[in-house]
Amino acid sequence: MKSALPKVLHPLGGKPMVGHALAAARELEPVQVAVVVRHERELVAEAVAQLDSGAVLVDQDDIPGTGRAVQCALAALDSKAQAAAAAAGIADGEVVGDGVDGPVVVVAGDVPLLDGATLGQLLAAHHADGNAVTILTTEVTDATGYGRIIREKDTGDVLEIVEHKDASADQLEIREINSSVYVFDAATLRRGLGGLNSKNAQGEVYLTDVVAFARAEGLHVRALLADDPMLVEGVNDRVALSVLAREMNRRIVEEWQRAGVTVQDPATTWIDVDVELAPDVTLLPNTQLKGATVVATGATIGPDTTLADVEVGVGATVIRTHGSLAVIGEGATVGPFAYLRPGTSLGRKGKIGTFVETKNAEIGEGSKVPHLSYVGDATIGEHTNVGAASVTVNYDGVHKHRTVIGSHARTGADNMFVAPVTVGDGAYTAAGSVIRRDVPAGALGVTAGQQRNIEGWVARRRPGTAAADAAAQANGGSGLGDQAQRQLAEQNAAGAPVAPQAAAAQAEPADQAPVPGADKEGKSH
Repeated sequence: MKSALPKVLHPLGGKPMVGHALAAARELEPVQVAVVVRHERELVAEAVAQLDSGAVLVDQDDIPGTGRAVQCALAALDSKAQAAAAAAGIADGEVVGDGVDGPVVVVAGDVPLLDGATLGQLLAAHHADGNAVTILTTEVTDATGYGRIIREKDTGDVLEIVEHKDASADQLEIREINSSVYVFDAATLRRGLGGLNSKNAQGEVYLTDVVAFARAEGLHVRALLADDPMLVEGVNDRVALSVLAREMNRRIVEEWQRAGVTVQDPATTWIDVDVELAPDVTLLPNTQLKGATVVATGATIGPDTTLADVEVGVGATVIRTHGSLAVIGEGATVGPFAYLRPGTSLGRKGKIGTFVETKNAEIGEGSKVPHLSYVGDATIGEHTNVGAASVTVNYDGVHKHRTVIGSHARTGADNMFVAPVTVGDGAYTAAGSVIRRDVPAGALGVTAGQQRNIEGWVARRRPGTAAADAAAQANGGSGLGDQAQRQLAEQNAAGAPVAPQAAAAQAEPADQAPVPGADKEGKSH
């Protein structure tokens, strides 16, 4: 894989490869599952513990090969079985047995499309035929790199499995290959493993040599041929990983379509294995549903939407949105271009609109955050409307604080809510306000200063610009506002003619002093 990440931890369908192997094995309801670890042991062990806490981790030593891996696993399982038998008490004259008995299923960790149903068929065939060994095989066009199945001509029984590098020219022509998935009788496996060695081209201990051992003892060795080669396709590089990921997704999408989900463009729709969809869900192009996402009936997701571990209610609509660890209520609408971060909960018929980001936010039934806003660490009641370009200012540089806005409130556009702060039920806040103190229920919170107009400013400070020309045209060619023109007319009527520029200056003495935030030239900084 040319990666710091062990091969079996590379993900597809929302799980690492070894997670798919574990899931398939668990469908058999086995007494025990053992996972053999070696390369990057700590990383793999940590992942397995998270995926299947009941699995037994077995360390393989420096001796390479699949046979050695199974030797280590069987020894660990035998020890556990013997300890359990001893703990249960042994009657006089009885001895602790060799260990596990019955069928032992061996599965490779890099065959992600293998499912529990196929393993079930393999196990059923093993019991029905009374086999010592049953091998899952398939036929492929190009068998390069795979072990070949050598069958007896008359009976079809398996004589041996020959690895690619050890095969003769005639054997290399065989298209039936070993999938590295087996069922062994425990006693046969135990005896066969005891006689293995590494005298082969690879210098490894081959599990396949147990097949030859069973044949030598006159036991039944048969194979179940899988009609679908993709079920047993292994991953050896990132090209194969992407091929199998797409194939797995194709199968998942098709399964949901047959269950009543509309997928408008299957080629651009990706659904993880643990996602749950109800009938009459609609998925539009470029939609990705990841993790444990659940979508209820009648909901529409997409286009261009990615949801990871998100719960979507009945009839909700989510458009061009990225969301994770969020809950979207029944009949709610989200997007386009919304970002739902963890902890977001949108109530029934609520709205999170265009260019809105939410985090750790509870937004009640019927409440709306329509556009251009950030709502973080906040609680909003029911049927409240938050004005455009509003921000809950939740971080003081050290700690996060919470904003609470009540029900049936109306907050103005371009509001800053400096947390911790509360806006009561039915309260209003004026546009452009910075709300630093609590607003009581039913009150109007206002912090904006009174507006002041300096007429004629453009004509004086920006002469010759397009703005000055437009203002002059709107003001009848003088470039002066109505107030300045009135004062000029009054002075002229009083017999004291004044130049237009002087009249404007007299009319607006406040313009002579720099405004706050400006230098003596009137330039703002």
